[in-house]
Amino acid sequence: MDTPKSPSLAIRQLKRPDLVAQEIKRLITEKNLSPGDRLPRESELQAQFQVSKGTIREALKSLEVQGLITISTGPSGGGTVVEVPLDRTLQFMQNYLFFQEVTIDDIYTVRQMLEPELAAGAVPHLTEADFDALEHSIACCDPTQSSEDLVSQRREDVNFHDILAAANPNPFLRFTCELINEMIRQLIVFANRTPQSEHRRFGEANARIHRDIVQAARERDAVKVHALMQQHMRDAASSVKRMKGRIQGRLILDADSLRSPRPQRAVQPVEKPAMAVPRTAPKKAAGTTPRTAAKTAPKTTARPAAKTTAKAVAKTNAKPTAKAAPKAPPKALPKPPSVRAAAARKRAAS
Repeated sequence: MDTPKSPSLAIRQLKRPDLVAQEIKRLITEKNLSPGDRLPRESELQAQFQVSKGTIREALKSLEVQGLITISTGPSGGGTVVEVPLDRTLQFMQNYLFFQEVTIDDIYTVRQMLEPELAAGAVPHLTEADFDALEHSIACCDPTQSSEDLVSQRREDVNFHDILAAANPNPFLRFTCELINEMIRQLIVFANRTPQSEHRRFGEANARIHRDIVQAARERDAVKVHALMQQHMRDAASSVKRMKGRIQGRLILDADSLRSPRPQRAVQPVEKPAMAVPRTAPKKAAGTTPRTAAKTAPKTTARPAAKTTAKAVAKTNAKPTAKAAPKAPPKALPKPPSVRAAAARKRAAS
């Protein structure tokens, strides 16, 4: 008796556009394409994979939805490789977490482990532009200085941590912390009955600890920054719980990401040393000597040689030399004696 196959063991047959999308991913990997590199044109992909134009366009659209490429239209249109944005990654992660029971405690348990390491690792790499951005963030989230509403101030609290994350050289740690920060920015909500005074108290405490962290970072004291961030995460977890913070169970939309862009790290221009422009001698005509060909020859008291053009050299095919004295006109040939005598008689008669 045949045993019926379990649906979980059945191999899902991929549609042709999905198969082509996988092959394009393989092509990106094998050719080691980077953000900004263009994929082959649609017609070339169509010929390479022996599929219709519609199949190619479906495959490219699938990759665009995944955030791997952007598509341009027109005769020279096609796909261009891009860096997958964090917003897009968060949307895919949230599709999974939407069906999980994630709590505030879960998030802050992870933050207490990662944020101190992130901040301490960023200390040697913080620039003056980063410190300016951190100071600006503190001013925006401090209730005693900022005119922003309390919700905007709480978002600015998270921006402070994004600036530190951008300075950390560990890409995986940076990605994980930025992902958590974006979840906090988008998904944590507070109960309506939370008193305004509690929000104000939370903001003032954050501003104080943030200033201490910046001061320690300016002193390049990574150990102190690590300890201060540990304290900050413990205090923040207690405050959020006291303010009845919770995770809002919803899927994140594209419009949500557009409404709350994260701060970007200021990139300082690298000053390149001025390169000395080599002095190139003019092209030497055929048959000329270096002394007569180089225009940049040092000046001497001697009379400069005559200029020789390439056309004249090609015409005469002779080596130019220093200017010679003009040739004397040819002497007249001596006349025969009879002619001389006749001329003398003519002069005597006159």
